[in-house]
Amino acid sequence: MARPLICIGILTLAIAIGLTAADGDCSNDMKNLATKCMPYVAYPPNLKIAPSKDCCGAVQNCDMKCVCGHINKEIEKLICMEKVVYVAGACGRPLAKGSKCGSYQVPPI
Repeated sequence: MARPLICIGILTLAIAIGLTAADGDCSNDMKNLATKCMPYVAYPPNLKIAPSKDCCGAVQNCDMKCVCGHINKEIEKLICMEKVVYVAGACGRPLAKGSKCGSYQVPPI
């Protein structure tokens, strides 16, 4: 049951990303992250799972500033921003404390 929901989430996220990053700025990065990291950034926020090597590879090879700049409210409905921060840190690319990713402000702690 959970697997089909994740597939639907990835498809919905890919569509939202395509609409958001149609310019091609970092749309490939966003699609790669959606494909490889969705299980680790999906709701609920209290269930944090260590990201896979594939997910971390996508995180390490993306333009995170560009990706964060293209995350809109529609995408934020599909992913847990707390988990995005967790995954970025777990993959060795922590987001700067106090910075913004989408409308989410990374906690200063």
